[in-house]
Amino acid sequence: MTGPLHGFRVIEMVGIGPAPFCAMLLADMGAEVIRVQAKGVRQAIPLLNTKYDVLARGRRSMAIDLKKPGGREAVLKLVTKADALIEGFRPGVMERLGLGPEVCREHNARLVFGRMTGWGQTGPLAHTAGHDINYLALSGVLHAIGRADAPPYVPLNVVADMGGGGLLLAFGIVCALLEARQSDQGQTVDAAMTDGSALLASMLYGFKAAGLWSNTRGANLLDGAAHFYDTYECADGKYIGVGAVEPQFHALLLEKLGLDPTEFQPQSDPAQWPHFKARLVDVFKTQTRDAWATLLEGTDACSSPILNWDEAIAHPHNRARQTFVEIDGVTQPAPAPRFSRSSPQVSRPPVQADQDTEAILSDWGLSLSEIAALKENEAI
Repeated sequence: MTGPLHGFRVIEMVGIGPAPFCAMLLADMGAEVIRVQAKGVRQAIPLLNTKYDVLARGRRSMAIDLKKPGGREAVLKLVTKADALIEGFRPGVMERLGLGPEVCREHNARLVFGRMTGWGQTGPLAHTAGHDINYLALSGVLHAIGRADAPPYVPLNVVADMGGGGLLLAFGIVCALLEARQSDQGQTVDAAMTDGSALLASMLYGFKAAGLWSNTRGANLLDGAAHFYDTYECADGKYIGVGAVEPQFHALLLEKLGLDPTEFQPQSDPAQWPHFKARLVDVFKTQTRDAWATLLEGTDACSSPILNWDEAIAHPHNRARQTFVEIDGVTQPAPAPRFSRSSPQVSRPPVQADQDTEAILSDWGLSLSEIAALKENEAI
């Protein structure tokens, strides 16, 4: 079986970060995604060898100069064959290139136009530069990450960029594609990483409204304040993560650690958490991380060894699930989620920007004479 998006055609105007991640997700699910890059650019991420540009996997790539005669027109011909287009530029850039959503839908009324930005297409900050940390900061999420006696932690760029950005754009595009089947009309998907970051924190905003979460960092149920939801250093300097929130799991954790459960009551009293945590700090330092993993992993004590990148790849559960795959000698996360009939898979490793230019143009409907004219005009 092919992936569940087999048959859909997508144009990716190549950028960096969340937009390529969105395109990778769609390609993993079976959509035919072509990368359109600026002529003369060998790779989207400078200093990174193409084979390691994991976010570029699964797609053919073409390079074109939109400012040369025929360049823009060639892309618009591709648009007539596409179901969706992805772009991750600042608001107005695609319009200045003559490839904005209104122009594109004049050539294809069913086109879904996916726009990926940090701040969104509208609002006071729409035209301002930024990165994951900025979008996470404005959403309220960054303030909540870290210890009470320290500044907010600098997280990896997976929450705003990839989760709140690329993942939600992919979701929005698929939603719009489904709607287009009913309406026979395309539409624009305005995905902002600030919006997405806030959305990912929906549960916590609910807790805050109910008075169950405070603005004080490191003083709440799931931010490291509680002894049953934190990380602990072990005898070898490695760490274990504990998430024994429910009473029955909390009781099992204490039993496995050889502790008296009556000493850890009431479990939900924040005033007691520092005392309870101090006890667990001492206990976990008596054995190595892997010793604790042997005792706790696979039980309902909700405790797991904190693995580095290499250890995660080698872990038996990840091996059994085939969570990671090797493509062209590069180990990387496999497509997810899994389906009962469809088979998402990586169809090809990343390729150079201009590797498939003529083949894409031909396959998507340009004639040999049109391609020859583009070459003569040095557009390709």
